Amino acid sequence: MSGTATIHPSAVIEAGAQIGSGCRVGPFCIVGPGVVLEEGVELVSHVVIEGQTRIGAESRLSAYASVGLPPQDLKYHGEPTGVVIGPRSHLREHVTVHRGSVGGDGMTRVGADCLLMACSHVGHDSRVGDRVILANNVMLGGHVQLGEQCFLGGGAAIHQMVRVGRHAMVGGLAGVTNDVPPFGNVFGLPARLVGLNVVGLRRRGFSRENLHALRAAFRLLFREPGTFAARLVAAEERFAGDVLVGEVLAFLRSGDRKRELIRPGRMAVELGVEEEDA
Repeated sequence: MSGTATIHPSAVIEAGAQIGSGCRVGPFCIVGPGVVLEEGVELVSHVVIEGQTRIGAESRLSAYASVGLPPQDLKYHGEPTGVVIGPRSHLREHVTVHRGSVGGDGMTRVGADCLLMACSHVGHDSRVGDRVILANNVMLGGHVQLGEQCFLGGGAAIHQMVRVGRHAMVGGLAGVTNDVPPFGNVFGLPARLVGLNVVGLRRRGFSRENLHALRAAFRLLFREPGTFAARLVAAEERFAGDVLVGEVLAFLRSGDRKRELIRPGRMAVELGVEEEDA
């Protein structure tokens, strides 16, 4: 997008802020001195952006969104931290994305082409992958990691430090306190693993063979008897060379040993139902 920026007379653009070409800054917005708006960004109205924050090209921030405000962390004492929002992301009304802290690398990151629906919150030092959707009122604690193309249902709460693998589905109102494997589907309070994100994987073009391999791996990992360590070794041997299953296994291997993986719930029943139509 080209052309000069359009800034409403009531907006406050502090000295040092960088406003790219084609940006539109609506009424009563406040843009702090360390902020960079790349070209084509739109701030609809009453948007507040502070900190060392960069908003990617053609992103849109709706009314009352706030980005880069200080983290809700008692250890934070005004250090120069910030936020990066990827291009073409859309933050709806009252979304909050807090800047990083000295407990992380100082940056909170939201990827490209994300949709953060009304009143969702991204805590300090979190990492949100590309094409992620947070439905209304989703809450991410500090240092959360979301892989690409996750979907989090309305009101879901993700505990600080938790990882959610890519293409995973978190059901509405779920309370997630442990890591969610890639391609998984979790639901409930406390959240439990109930199977694969079959609908999401189909919509994104994963093949029948992909689904069958992932389903078989999930059965072995989360339903078979024996210790989890032994099942992990068995899965590595059985599915050697399968890229998607390998991704799941690498995720499980790389977790913080002090934090459990999310526990299976009614997965046995759900997988049995899904097998018919995969």
